[in-house]
Amino acid sequence: MLFLDKLKTKDTQFCVIGLGYVGLPLAVEVAKVGIHVTGVEVDPEKVKKINAGINYIGDVKDNELKAVVDKGLLTATLDFSVIRNMDVVSICVPTPLNKLKDPDMSFISSALEEIEEYVHKDLVVILESTTYPGTTREYMLPRLEAGGLVCGKDFYLAFSPERVDPGNPVYLTKNTPKVLGGVTPACTEHARAIYDQIFDMIVPVSSAEAAEMAKLLENTYRMINIGLVNELAIMCDRLGVDVWEVIDAAATKPFGFMKFYPGPGLGGHCIPIDPHYLSWKMKTLNYRTKFIDLAAEVNTAMPEYVVQTLMEGMNMHGKALKDSNIMVLGMAYKNDIDDLRESPAFDVYKLLEQRGATVCYHDPYCPKFAWNDDYVESLPLTKDLLKSMDAVVITTAHKSLDYQFVVDHSNLVIDSRNATKGLLRTQGKVLRMGGGSQLED
Repeated sequence: MLFLDKLKTKDTQFCVIGLGYVGLPLAVEVAKVGIHVTGVEVDPEKVKKINAGINYIGDVKDNELKAVVDKGLLTATLDFSVIRNMDVVSICVPTPLNKLKDPDMSFISSALEEIEEYVHKDLVVILESTTYPGTTREYMLPRLEAGGLVCGKDFYLAFSPERVDPGNPVYLTKNTPKVLGGVTPACTEHARAIYDQIFDMIVPVSSAEAAEMAKLLENTYRMINIGLVNELAIMCDRLGVDVWEVIDAAATKPFGFMKFYPGPGLGGHCIPIDPHYLSWKMKTLNYRTKFIDLAAEVNTAMPEYVVQTLMEGMNMHGKALKDSNIMVLGMAYKNDIDDLRESPAFDVYKLLEQRGATVCYHDPYCPKFAWNDDYVESLPLTKDLLKSMDAVVITTAHKSLDYQFVVDHSNLVIDSRNATKGLLRTQGKVLRMGGGSQLED
């Protein structure tokens, strides 16, 4: 049987490197179609949980993970040597930025180092981790060919960007269209042969670079438009206009406009990070990404603007921020999930502490988080606790929270997410960011 034909069957041995927010959902989807998956992880706790059928990712259903584990279709290991027996390896490792906002390639490099040791004829390697244009061809290809195998003939290399949207109940791993671009046409063909069985729709592009760039465009588009509405929120506060009303009114236009909402900053693994990969790459080509840089400047300043809004509200109440008691309501980077990655709530929390406030938090999805070599725990949202706070700052609008309860029992509420819109309010309690800089009746 030709290798390409084998990839179209359930006899394929599939390996996922990295079993986090991207890798575990992918591994489960592969296993669900009847293909055996071996997940390789460096975290022994994750390996132990998966082999016991215990889920730790919100977008994976507990029963689906347990079912594929019980059937022997998904196993996890710390041992990278399993790659020598694999037909396909998908790399789903983190791609953060360093302190200078340059790409941190250490996770990809570590995974690649292991693959280099065990790369063999007819292996398909697919990078899913978001990175700068050229990574697949310029960074990965030379290392994988160093042993003498030829890409497109002896092994196959492609890029297929993850499009995970944590907490999205409609678009999951399987039904989100999958962009795919190989280093050669044969690479695309072989990668597609396996992915056609897993995903509802494959979107092939002409090269790995096109696939890499498509992913960066998606998130740069969002980052720039969020920067636009964040600046608009500041403008509306100066003008005494409600930005939320303005956006909803503009959105009634049936063409040429898409809604984006302001907030306390950018969060998640993709939007705050991915555009910087493109910006870094273009700097190496002597080009400055003006839109990206400006939007990043606006978005990075939003936690400071939230704190400034809080200070204005406290001044209206005749109080100072220093030595006050402040609750941050919501630590996850967006509503109804437990994902804390790059959450702007941490910046707000830190700024409040730096200004001398005593800070606590409540988040039903995040019971604790690491802070200053220790852990901070979520406090129960009670009447007494709310009354003891000088102010509550809403940084994440979890739908499960009773915002009327919060407003009724708080002295002051700073709302950066429009969570209090339409509530009955006690006079002078609520100040919505972008609401026109007026305490609302």
